[in-house]
Amino acid sequence: MNIIFRCDPSLFDLLPRPVPARAMLPDWLRAMAPRVPSTVHQRSIRTVKQCPPFVDAMTHGFMVLLPCDVTVKAGQFSWDWPLPALAMPGHPRAPLSFHVPEQIAGSPLAHGRQSAIKFNSFWTIELEAGWSLMAVHPVHRDDLPFRLVTGLVDADRFHDVGINFPAVWVDPSFEGILPRGTPVAQCYPVVREPLSLTCAPMSPAEVKDYEAVATKIMAGPGVYRKGYRRRGIG
Repeated sequence: MNIIFRCDPSLFDLLPRPVPARAMLPDWLRAMAPRVPSTVHQRSIRTVKQCPPFVDAMTHGFMVLLPCDVTVKAGQFSWDWPLPALAMPGHPRAPLSFHVPEQIAGSPLAHGRQSAIKFNSFWTIELEAGWSLMAVHPVHRDDLPFRLVTGLVDADRFHDVGINFPAVWVDPSFEGILPRGTPVAQCYPVVREPLSLTCAPMSPAEVKDYEAVATKIMAGPGVYRKGYRRRGIG
């Protein structure tokens, strides 16, 4: 899968570039202990740091990054980000714009009369034919003061302009700087094919396979990681 990112020529040397999600693992995950004592189990148990599906979800795809520092104070957003003249007059120059509250009223995204923010895009994203782009909140990043609104874009066809990323600000007490390079969207390609769903009872052979794998899982850790996990994707 070849993903092509393009930007205004005047911004090419100024913008943080999208990066593989595995390069943006948060400090809290790196600092987390792999095992901790459990009062319930009366022994040391593994933390989510040793859960491959948990970590692999965080490393899948790529991250779109905030292009400059954004200061948040008393519910107001500001930035000091002087840009040169751009090749395209209609191109955004601000890292953020906004959706009025009426656009999300009646949905679980609404928080009273609070507007939604929108992370403006400075990169266009082109995928190979037959693929769409899924954009989600950076996985397991509840430490971020916003929540991205999930979106799916046919980026094999829609790639002449950037994809903007709306979000809801969920931490009204946050004051400080959201630094340049903060991951604002985790993105990955999804193939655009219809699904065929089949439900069936297990055959005798499948029942035996289930029992065999379940027995291994109960006997000790690492069954999925050692026998089924495929590294290097994302």
